[in-house]
Amino acid sequence: MQCTTTAHVAPLPCCPTPPSLHFHLHRSHLRIVKSTCFSSSQHQTHSKNICSLTLHPTSNCKRNGKEQKNSQSNNNKGYPDPAHNQSDFDRFQCSLDTNTNANQNSGTENQEIEEAGDTETGNQRGLLSNMWWTDLRAALGQRINVEGIVSSVSVFFKDQHLALPHVVVPDIRYIDWGELQARGFKGVVFDKDNTITVPYSLTLWGPLGPSIERCKSVFGNDIAVFSNSAGLVEYDHDGSKARALEKAIGIKVIRHRVKKPAGTSEEIEKHFGCKSSQLIMVGDRPFTDIVYGNRNGFLTVLTKPLSPAEEPFIVRQVRKLETSLMNYWFKRGLKPISHNLLPDAMQCIKDPPPQ
Repeated sequence: MQCTTTAHVAPLPCCPTPPSLHFHLHRSHLRIVKSTCFSSSQHQTHSKNICSLTLHPTSNCKRNGKEQKNSQSNNNKGYPDPAHNQSDFDRFQCSLDTNTNANQNSGTENQEIEEAGDTETGNQRGLLSNMWWTDLRAALGQRINVEGIVSSVSVFFKDQHLALPHVVVPDIRYIDWGELQARGFKGVVFDKDNTITVPYSLTLWGPLGPSIERCKSVFGNDIAVFSNSAGLVEYDHDGSKARALEKAIGIKVIRHRVKKPAGTSEEIEKHFGCKSSQLIMVGDRPFTDIVYGNRNGFLTVLTKPLSPAEEPFIVRQVRKLETSLMNYWFKRGLKPISHNLLPDAMQCIKDPPPQ
């Protein structure tokens, strides 16, 4: 709150002001103005106000005809008329109040606009942060499978047979799809990375093309991909990777929420319309694809990785450990879980045609 530092008290036109009273009022007015200015310096605002002091005469002077003539003569001499001054002051104060309210309203509107801008910016930052965190989780999740680690502990100590596949082949070109269909199997479920594509690729590995076409000719549309990358809601939340893979290889990608080896076969059975014991699970990881398949009653087929050099370092090390444990348990005489539709796994293995 700002105020003027100079004060002027005009003589009251109702009656002449004695010199002593004028001096007293003048000192009192200065003292009040000074005190008011000191108080206003502690409460500054952006709007401008003017400190004013209105003095009411305390002397009981009666206006007579002579005094009225003196007043009129004083007005003729240039002294201001009180009623006119009061009217001008009211208009001036009204103008100040209007400007003050306009400034306050403008300040409020600017503040609301700034707050809205801050809110929008905050939402954008939150969205970018969420996207960044989702991408980071996806990158880490492709390298570290927490569900797989927990499952591996259980398999290592008490369920070693779950990591042992029914069939072991170099790649899917060694699988006799016609024999499996003749044995009563109704569909095939493929893992993606290093099983039918190189890691993080959305296209079929070229040499596998003829075998995939043979599989389609035998099982028709009863073929699907069940992967921990494309189709997993946690890392492919909008399904874009699944759609791209489907377009590239012509095989349906099953969406699911739980990473292998955890979870049930509910989504797969719903897709194929049959029990998991009538389906074939093909993958390249003993502690992921094979454990998941054996737990849920699939016929499990293990393939060698197509391109392990393109995998992250930690994945390669885990794969070596899984393979070493699997071979060790086989040498000790452990057997995989028997499957009713294929008692002898060698019956579905063939030599691939020359390329």
